[in-house]
Amino acid sequence: MLRLPDEPVTLFRMKSQQTMKPATAAKKLGVYLEATPEEFQAGVVSRDELNELQANPPQWLADLRSNGPHPKQLIAQKLGISTSALVRAGITEALTTEQINALKTENPDWLVRERATYKEFKAEEARLAEKARLEGEEQD
Repeated sequence: MLRLPDEPVTLFRMKSQQTMKPATAAKKLGVYLEATPEEFQAGVVSRDELNELQANPPQWLADLRSNGPHPKQLIAQKLGISTSALVRAGITEALTTEQINALKTENPDWLVRERATYKEFKAEEARLAEKARLEGEEQD
């Protein structure tokens, strides 16, 4: 005869550790993947490891964040332009902080134009967001 236990049996499933590809982790850390150490590029990064890297960055991460080379999104942000503007300017490789600062100092014509275009774009984006917000309030 089969006897049932007095208390219900609970099956526990171990919570699996969430991991991400090195490219995703590099993006979240704001660094250029190809400049990270080989062991970082070759493995996977857990959520806990990412949190630890963000909270207590090792020297290689601090150096990359400070000196670069930087990913294109960060280059564009530092220059006040879009990533498309970088492509139009022929900048396809990662740049160091020194190279970015040199571009800012030089302030070539293309950079002046792209900054103006980006500023107009952001202003229009803000205008449309405000318009949508006001229309949403009217519907309430």
